[in-house]
Amino acid sequence: MARRRGKGSLLSLAIRLSKPGADRGSGEAPLARQLYAAFRAAILEGRLGAGDRLPASRVLAADLGVSRNTALSAIDQLVSEGYLETRRGSGCYVARDLPDASPPDGRSTAPAFVEHPTAPAPVRLSRRGRGLVSTHISAAHAPGRWSPCFAPGLPDSSEFPFGLWARLLARSWRHPQADLVQGGDPAGHPELRRAIADHLRQARGVVCEADQVLVLSGIRQAVDLTCRLLLDPGDKVWLENPCYPGLRAAIAAAAVGIADVPVDGEGMMVTRGIAKAPRAKLACVAPSHQFPLGVVLSLQRRLQLLAWAREARAWILEDDYDSEFRYQGRPLAPLQSLDREGRVIYVGSLSKVLFPSLRVGYLVAPRALIADFRKARAAIDEHPPATPQPALAAFFAEGHLAAHVRRQRKRYAERQARLLDLAARHLAGRLELGADPAGLHLVARPVGALARVADIDVSRQLAAAGIVAPALSNYYVGKQRRDGLLLGYAAVPEAMMEPALKRMAEVLSR
Repeated sequence: MARRRGKGSLLSLAIRLSKPGADRGSGEAPLARQLYAAFRAAILEGRLGAGDRLPASRVLAADLGVSRNTALSAIDQLVSEGYLETRRGSGCYVARDLPDASPPDGRSTAPAFVEHPTAPAPVRLSRRGRGLVSTHISAAHAPGRWSPCFAPGLPDSSEFPFGLWARLLARSWRHPQADLVQGGDPAGHPELRRAIADHLRQARGVVCEADQVLVLSGIRQAVDLTCRLLLDPGDKVWLENPCYPGLRAAIAAAAVGIADVPVDGEGMMVTRGIAKAPRAKLACVAPSHQFPLGVVLSLQRRLQLLAWAREARAWILEDDYDSEFRYQGRPLAPLQSLDREGRVIYVGSLSKVLFPSLRVGYLVAPRALIADFRKARAAIDEHPPATPQPALAAFFAEGHLAAHVRRQRKRYAERQARLLDLAARHLAGRLELGADPAGLHLVARPVGALARVADIDVSRQLAAAGIVAPALSNYYVGKQRRDGLLLGYAAVPEAMMEPALKRMAEVLSR
């Protein structure tokens, strides 16, 4: 026989189930689910106490006006989740050791019948979290006919040799080496690291050996790993203003101070960085092709930057994100090739060279940091995903990468020329575009009446029409900003470019 406390709680449950609107086949929650939720709530709220005995299922079903199968279904679920426990020959009792109401991982142990709260708990992000989410730049647009016009940073993956790629993957995993299956080296597959080092020496003039290369998921992971290894909370970092949002996000996540250094026609203004934060611990720079402005860091400023790093005992993270796509002359020599002090950490990505979802990048560490970078990488996530690495190594070593880059470089140069020609015809008097010897996008400067409209508003109008053209001012912080629109051309099919620009002209003429 139930104790008084349990009996009162059961009467309360009976009232809840018998109130108007309770399911009797009305299409709302089934009775077993309602009964489960009511018992669970009563247990968690203390109306049914630990050790309280429940009536027999027949008695319970009769008291609540439900079938015995309904009562048994709810009780069985509560027993399986640990809210009730059965004792042989004695009946069913409220468990003395209750499970957590909300399992921390939210996965396999979550209750089958969940009674959701009426209002979510308030969320308070950390200062680091607020800084991280504030760096996001949305390029949301209505998908449709004009996607992907003119999203910057997107490569054309339509001509990638996926058939060849599939064969290389199959070949490398038909009889994989044991160390490949187990995960292998935390720095990455040795053959891929050797192939990357060979490519960087020959194509970019980077001074490195295979043992200096770490295979990562991209630029952001390289920045995150560098910050974890070399910076303490509160240390200062030089960051180009404007800059790639992914860099800002990774640095914001490291809880360090950011000194935004202006960029002009010669790249990062090193003297302004020294004035703002002379004892900064790290400078992040894209010297060969700054994002989003496309300028090149002059030789004088490269030497200034290296001299500052030497005197301040600071590090330089060189982001060489699209160096392969230079359309006039040879690619520029990297800053790393001028470094005689071992102060430059060189990072790059294969996402734009091959295809974005590959998520493979690399970091070249100075000799003094190689061992520490390897240990830090092992501590964080042991090793990079092994699946694509042997196929990538073969793609490099057999010459497929070089051939693919040559084809893409020619295609992108033609598309940039086409964009400039069509823009001069259809956007004259509204936007001005200038040629860029490298990269995957152009910066369009508003002129005439459009110059009096905020670029953010213009970008929103285009987004409503399904055309992505991010506002340049979004990439700046502080008051000194330039207006403009980023127009990516690499992933825009030739047949789509003119109709999309005509549509863009219609939107801008409103």
